[in-house]
Amino acid sequence: MTGVRERLASRAFSLTAVVVAVLWTTPTLGLLLSSFRPEDEIKTTGWWTVFGAPHLTLDNYGEVVSGGGNASGRLAEYFVNSVVITVPSVLFPLVLAFLAAYALAWIDFRGRDALVVGVFALQIVPLQMALVPLLRLFSRGWLFLPAWNVTGPARFGHVWFAHTAFALPFAVFLLHNFLAGLPRDLIEAARVDGASHGTLLLRIVLPLARPALVTFAVVQFVWVWNDLLVALALSGGTAETAPMTVRLAAMAGTRGNEWQRLTAGAFVSALVPVAVFLSLQRHFARGLLAGSVKG
Repeated sequence: MTGVRERLASRAFSLTAVVVAVLWTTPTLGLLLSSFRPEDEIKTTGWWTVFGAPHLTLDNYGEVVSGGGNASGRLAEYFVNSVVITVPSVLFPLVLAFLAAYALAWIDFRGRDALVVGVFALQIVPLQMALVPLLRLFSRGWLFLPAWNVTGPARFGHVWFAHTAFALPFAVFLLHNFLAGLPRDLIEAARVDGASHGTLLLRIVLPLARPALVTFAVVQFVWVWNDLLVALALSGGTAETAPMTVRLAAMAGTRGNEWQRLTAGAFVSALVPVAVFLSLQRHFARGLLAGSVKG
């Protein structure tokens, strides 16, 4: 361990980290500068020319947010749809996975180990393979499940169901690993004192599991907020239910040449997940490190 720490603290490693950071952030810087450049300059010159002849404007952001008379703008109208899709798509799998992870970690029952292995195996199922069966389920039903062929705002339910189903295997796996590492003496002492599973779950396990819960919530929030495939396939792509990612894809134009809208729209869409991550960064870091050190 000492040798590894010395290598990580060396000048060569520090220089490498700086170079990687610069290479990683340069495209983002170029995208940010391009979002403030006029349309004709974006399409004719590179973003680095802004340092020699800075011509900056907020017209791109005005067109994206309010429309500015252009039907391909008005991103603000889809902001509410993104919130309506994302918040339940985070809460549903978070609650269900927490309950399932507690049962798999601290309740003895036949077949528990097989269920844990099954949950782990479900993570390898590609999301794309499940979209067609889901569409068939919603339109025709399956076995004892009736068809769920709805229109309008009711199609939010399709997206919630899909994101919850896709997120549960990873969420249960992540939370199970965290809950299984809690001190056994603490759980057994509470049981000796007469604590029920409900008391253990809400008063002991829930406060201790906060870092892991926040870690999954942040990952799931960013994933759902930036999702295009599921939202486009299941929400119908209409103004009633489409999130901002669908509108961003439409902003590219029929030939993909409306770059000034995409650059500004990308940063408008990124504001919310960045704010969520920064506000929960401390808990997120603790959740990632949980279980890495014993004792």
